This record gives sequence, structure tokens and C-alpha cells, in this order.
Amino acid sequence: MKLTVQNIQGNTVRRITVRDDVFDAPVNKALVHQVTVGQLANLRQGTAETKTRSNVAGGGRKPRPQKGTGAARAGSIRAPNWRGGGVVFGPHPRSYRQRTPKRMRRLAMLSVLSDKLRDGELIVLDSLELDQPRTAEIAQILGILDVTSSALLVLDGADPVVLAASRNIQNLKTLPASLLNALDLVNHRKVIMTVEALRKAEEIWGGSRHNPHHRRADSAA
Repeated sequence: MKLTVQNIQGNTVRRITVRDDVFDAPVNKALVHQVTVGQLANLRQGTAETKTRSNVAGGGRKPRPQKGTGAARAGSIRAPNWRGGGVVFGPHPRSYRQRTPKRMRRLAMLSVLSDKLRDGELIVLDSLELDQPRTAEIAQILGILDVTSSALLVLDGADPVVLAASRNIQNLKTLPASLLNALDLVNHRKVIMTVEALRKAEEIWGGSRHNPHHRRADSAA
């Protein structure tokens, strides 16, 4: 498969060949849903807690006599049916973590990435280098590339200059290729990748065994 590469001026500079197993993977919506739900669940802290009637302070005495008042029987002012009382079946600290195998996360990410390419929402840049961390330059580049919605900027590594220049732009997230995941791809309309980031993604996620050290060992053998 071949992809068109643009420069920051929006001009086509060349075409490159990419791996079909990374950028032409079949779409599995059920798998993408399962993986993204698992990622969202793992982001939950699970620290919400309410007090039961045994945790609420006060209420040691009986609020009124058992009989003779005509009112309902009450043994404590901290019962759940009293104002300021305990909470019945309220939340308590728990873990929402869901285990998602690495193979599933990889296939879901490749599925979304390939779908972005088919829909014309993947932009490949020849390079992205800034002399100074100026937000106006990133905003100008996005305007030239006709990126008006949310976008995910994928680099080959953590570039501090680009990170500083893009952090103030709304709906723009910068991510190294090694941390590419299905949730960020789903949450952003456009995906902008440099050629170096694209090759890094192919090195990490391509092939049946996506560990690059295994592939190098196989090729050496």
C-alpha cells in the first residue's frame, strides 16, 4: 500500500510504501468497543465512598419513646430514613480494572488506524520540526492541513518543543508512536503522523509478533 506524504505547507512531496498489516487491517467493531471500554474502566479511580449508619457520628440515644407518641418506632437518628443518616447501598472503594490482553489491544488499535486511513482522516507529514515552541506555528500548520476538528498528533518520540507548542491548542493531543492506542484514535477525528512516527509504528506493531527484538532475531537467523 502507498500513502501520500505532505509537507507543512500542504504540498504533496512524495509517496511511500507502508505495511498492509498495519494500515490495511480489517475493522472489528466489537473488538474496538471491548478494548476502549476496558481502557476507560482502567482510568476510573474507584475512590468514591459513602458512610453507612455505623460510620455516621452521633445517634447513640433513642430519639423518642418506643410507644405513646403515635410516631413510628425509631432507634437512632442516624438510620437511613433520617436526615443526616447513613446511606444504603452507597458506593465504596473498589477497582474497576479490566484485563485486556496485549494482542487484543494491538488488533483494536490497528483496526481503528486502518479505518482512519480508509476514511481519509490520516495525514502523513514529511517532518515536523520547530525552532521555538510557538503555538501560532502549530495552529498555522493545522489550518493549512484543513484540520478543523479534534486531532491526534503522533511523533516518533517525545519532542519537547512540539509538545510545548501544541499543549495550548484545544482538541489537539500529542502522542509518541510507542504509546499509540485505540482509545486516543477513537476520541480524535484526524490523525497526523510524521514519516518517522509511521515507521516507528510499523516497527512496533507490524507483523504477527510485534516485538521488534523478536523480528531482528528471526532476520539474523
